[in-house]
Amino acid sequence: MDLVALADFNLVARHGGFGKASRASGRPKATLSRRVTELEAALQLRLFERGARNLKLTEEGRALHERTTALLTELDETAAAIASGAEKPRGRLRISAPLLFSQTAMGRIAAGFALKYPDVRLEVTTEDRAVDMIEEGYDLVIRVNPDPDESLVGRAFLHDRLVVVASPDLPRPAADLLAPGVVRGAGDRQTWNLVTSEGSVTIGIEPILALSSLIMVRDAVRTGVGAARMPISLVSHDLADGTLLHWGDIEGSEVALWALYPSKRLLSARVSAFLDFLKQAFPNGTPDELAAYIGR
Repeated sequence: MDLVALADFNLVARHGGFGKASRASGRPKATLSRRVTELEAALQLRLFERGARNLKLTEEGRALHERTTALLTELDETAAAIASGAEKPRGRLRISAPLLFSQTAMGRIAAGFALKYPDVRLEVTTEDRAVDMIEEGYDLVIRVNPDPDESLVGRAFLHDRLVVVASPDLPRPAADLLAPGVVRGAGDRQTWNLVTSEGSVTIGIEPILALSSLIMVRDAVRTGVGAARMPISLVSHDLADGTLLHWGDIEGSEVALWALYPSKRLLSARVSAFLDFLKQAFPNGTPDELAAYIGR
């Protein structure tokens, strides 16, 4: 594929017409038109619907534009870095991060990164769903215990685990009794398998509150209304202060946060810089390091 023709196609697509693209870039309108026609011939695809007064991307043209714009930008940045002798992070960096990590730590991490790398325009979107990095234009995603994906590579930078906590005024129930619970999501009766200093214990939970956010669950359990299953990083300060008691660890509840990027994409300086910044923020990747970001 002719990269110059592809760049001209993206220029026209971005500006919405040959005339506007010509005025913005200083390239002759006839040259842009010829390059796009040559690209369409090479691909055997129509990339634009040409009307009398307007130009509109076809479905194939839109897909090509969305998937190649970022790649061409990376090529330009790499060439500029090689020419200057050193690759300096610059440009837009789009990241998708899960809700709880964003609420507890991402604000301070993003601010620190922005101060260190002022030429990078960082954009963080908070969502728990598994986004499509290529289709939605993300450079990096942070996911909790992600499923294997051959199209993505990365590293686990932080580890946590789930524990059951409750107010000191709420005793752990006997084996045949139910404990009141504050749960995230559905409020159905459930059992929790705990690992304690005395061995494995199973407790029954009767949910009295079902909330959609773990921050809400933590705030509720602090009142003594019931027991809750929480990441230990989120209640570390409460356990240290004695305002909550540790009933035990949820069996097999290890949690890992991964930073992932497309395996087929050249690792840009800005993504590499952010990965290094995460490593500096969490050098050992322990729950205590995450707890340090969380207010009491």
